[in-house]
Amino acid sequence: MYFDHSATTKTDERVLHTFMEVSTTYFSNPASLHAAGKQAEKLLEKARSQVLATLGLELTEGVFTSGGTEANNLAILGYVYANQHKGRHLLTTAVEHPSVLHAFKYLETQNFTVDYLTVDSEGRISLAELQSFLRPDTLLVSIMHVNNEIGTIQPIAECAKIIHSQSRAVLHSDCVQSFGKIKLDDEQNCPDLVTLSGHKIYGVKGSGFLAYRKNIRLHAISYGGGQEKNLRNGTVSVPHAAALAKAARLQVEEANIQQFQQWRDELVQFFSGIEDCLVLAPQASAPYIVTVAFRHVTGEVVVNFLQERGIFVSTSSACSSKKSGVSHVIEAIRLPKDFEKGVIRISFGKDQTTDEIHQLKKAVHQFMQLLKRGIRK
Repeated sequence: MYFDHSATTKTDERVLHTFMEVSTTYFSNPASLHAAGKQAEKLLEKARSQVLATLGLELTEGVFTSGGTEANNLAILGYVYANQHKGRHLLTTAVEHPSVLHAFKYLETQNFTVDYLTVDSEGRISLAELQSFLRPDTLLVSIMHVNNEIGTIQPIAECAKIIHSQSRAVLHSDCVQSFGKIKLDDEQNCPDLVTLSGHKIYGVKGSGFLAYRKNIRLHAISYGGGQEKNLRNGTVSVPHAAALAKAARLQVEEANIQQFQQWRDELVQFFSGIEDCLVLAPQASAPYIVTVAFRHVTGEVVVNFLQERGIFVSTSSACSSKKSGVSHVIEAIRLPKDFEKGVIRISFGKDQTTDEIHQLKKAVHQFMQLLKRGIRK
């Protein structure tokens, strides 16, 4: 029973079929001048248009990448390098994905000033603090849509409205965890750059996308033959692009958010009734993520107990779960010390069943019974 869909998803068979078909039929280099190359290029551009269409925003440009991490780096470093003459002040939050935070930390070493928005106990930023941090020289603001560890949904439309009306800055949003599930449906107040990742939506690993407005100027962060409008050099993988377009369309068409919300409500009520257990972001989280913390127990102990019963959950983000210590997100929400190492994340997927939810609850109940007998590590 797999409850770790925020870490990665199983590739949809229909997406895999598209990937294999394009790999064998349209294998030519899309930069080649011959007819086969032109066919591959046509398919590549069709895939690009399809991914942009699934977003439903006023973002008309897009670059295929190897995943969300590369797309985040291209958005942040690429925009800053191309526009640094406009200002050297940058703004993000304390709970971003490491690919965002580390990019900003690097820019601090390059004499840029970076401010980090704080969050409340549910991981939400303050719009008033965002407004207070904006300066005439603010160049870029990066705020993720859905947090990858605790699922907090940030008010992106409200952020965009404030940023666009009160500064010259542009807004980038890491939408890796929200795309196809929670829609950015305010076209007038949407981010200027949006990051997507294929393997979070039943696509092929190694595929990602950066969508952006037509007036956005970016600078390449790698160098080569000038592919992807000289922004992402190297031969473009048409199979990855076509598979991402297929995964994006299927995700938008088939997402069952109402069922996820019912399961989440059920689990929030269940965990809220357990002594020595806290539900993180109970009011602010996405319908498909439930993160809880146990007192005086490490998340690894819970994960191991559950996996022995065929249930797979995560201790936190897969990007940091193998590292020791407490994640930056848990530190930012100021979780009590006796809970901060006992965090587990449960995330639903399209093949989940109600019976699996019940089996998860049964296993957690068994775990808590053992704890009451004094078996703690």
